[in-house]
Amino acid sequence: MLNFVLRAPQSRRTLYFGSVMHIWSDLHFALMFPLLPLIESDMALSFTQVGILRATYSGASAVLQIPAGFLAESMGEFWLLLAGNVWVSIGLVGMALAPAFVLLVILSFVGGLGGGFQHPLASSMVSRAYDDSGRSTAVGTVNFAGDLGKMLAPPIVAGAIAVNMGWRQLLWIIGLVSLVFMAFSALTRQAVDIGRPERETREAESARMGKARLNGFVTLSGIGALDSMARVGALTFLPFVLISKDVSQSQAISMLLFVFIGGAAGKFVVGWLGDRFSTVSLIWATKGLTAVLIVAALYAPMSLMVPLLVLLGIGLNGTSSILYATVAEYVPAYRRARFYGFFYTTNEIGTVAAPICYGIIADTYSLSATMLIMGGATALILPASLLLLTHRFSR
Repeated sequence: MLNFVLRAPQSRRTLYFGSVMHIWSDLHFALMFPLLPLIESDMALSFTQVGILRATYSGASAVLQIPAGFLAESMGEFWLLLAGNVWVSIGLVGMALAPAFVLLVILSFVGGLGGGFQHPLASSMVSRAYDDSGRSTAVGTVNFAGDLGKMLAPPIVAGAIAVNMGWRQLLWIIGLVSLVFMAFSALTRQAVDIGRPERETREAESARMGKARLNGFVTLSGIGALDSMARVGALTFLPFVLISKDVSQSQAISMLLFVFIGGAAGKFVVGWLGDRFSTVSLIWATKGLTAVLIVAALYAPMSLMVPLLVLLGIGLNGTSSILYATVAEYVPAYRRARFYGFFYTTNEIGTVAAPICYGIIADTYSLSATMLIMGGATALILPASLLLLTHRFSR
């Protein structure tokens, strides 16, 4: 297997590395979704506190995305990607030791900071490796790989429940195993690192980053924030919707796996379709599906929940592949890391806002009201995406 990887073209080796790092990074952050009901029971939390914890952990990853993008322009992405996963791994161990909710929130923020390295740097690294052709498919593939990490989270947590392992012990184990894996991954640098991006003159950069492209990037970033609100809001509160249908806590957590399976398929397929269809048409297909299914999840009988959750996962996560690939159409290669940093930071506004806002709505009104409002907010992405048609677009 190792020989197969090493004999692959440079671009493919870079894609393998970015994908593996994404698997670990998304596993770190996806663990929080199935663990939330366990933490809520253990610490007697309200829905608002559940939202604050989720928002703090994922939102912290936005803080260092822009600095990481600037750093990557001078030192490349390889070591920064490893450092980010090491940081989060140490953070998981720290969270496991938190004796109270306030300290858990603080440590989740500190640990979550390391997550800011993964998305902008892996997207930049892979998009540069495939700048000549197949970029959307490649970025979609590395995006899809993250969902493999997400898919591991529910069965890992369900397995921990089955053997009477608490959420603290599980975070300990995942954190330590991840640190060992990152140490081995450091040995692959010579085979996968494509180095620093090539500099451009200011004149060439200005010519490639005109006003129309900049406006397109800003519009795309706003759509990304709304997309993140839909994704994180749904994943945070779906387990509680399932529990309200009289399934056990363990069953509700396990059923998140079907969302992640659909999400992985959506990311890969939409990334492939991104080299063949327009961004706007794919946004309408995926987010239209998402808005309908978020509301349908409230009323569907349990016999239909498995296919519904798979389709919901496709809609929730598929949009991100085309958004991430489209960023590269607006931004020159040398500045790509920093602009991916800006893009993902904007996305995290939605990631932070959604759990808190929807948690407050659930505590004030009901869980049903939260899901209905979530579906309506997701539908707003459709008219917003039409603004992309007014900007310069390569296809």
